[in-house]
Amino acid sequence: MATTLSRAPRNGVDVPALFATLDAVKGKPELARFQFRATNRWITGTHNRSTIKGFYGAGQEDTTRTEEFAYDADHPAVLVGGGKAPTPVEFLLHALAACLTAGLANIAAARGITLTEVESTVEGDIDLLGILGLSQDVRNGYQGIRVGFRISGDASDEVLRGLVEQSRARSAVYDVISNGVPVEIDVATD
Repeated sequence: MATTLSRAPRNGVDVPALFATLDAVKGKPELARFQFRATNRWITGTHNRSTIKGFYGAGQEDTTRTEEFAYDADHPAVLVGGGKAPTPVEFLLHALAACLTAGLANIAAARGITLTEVESTVEGDIDLLGILGLSQDVRNGYQGIRVGFRISGDASDEVLRGLVEQSRARSAVYDVISNGVPVEIDVATD
């Protein structure tokens, strides 16, 4: 079982670059300030598309992304949508799973642990009485979210479970979901 720090690439993670990033941020904490952005446009009905390309981070505007990423969202027919894409609340589940998994891979690599499989299932429960405005006593968002991991690698069950816990403790998406964040909305009309 390997639990010592390794500086060789592992699990598809460039461990030397990971440690170089940590060292750079320790030396200049202002490099840790990032701003991510997305632009969304309505298509029709409940169908809309977000595009993501640039962000600010490490003291400068990012120029490494050469393509724009596009993500459609829609509601299923039962919720008067066209069913052309996942719902926004399903994207939230994806964001949570993706953030926890990426963190897990980085932490395992930094600790010299080779992962052989990581799979997660994320479920969220919503009561539409809130969203539909039919009850003031029911919240609009998820009432609960459950994440289940299946993980294997060259470490003990206890160590593998600890990787998931460390990823949870450092996950930006988990933090936003479990602690909330102030959101400002500005409206311009034509």
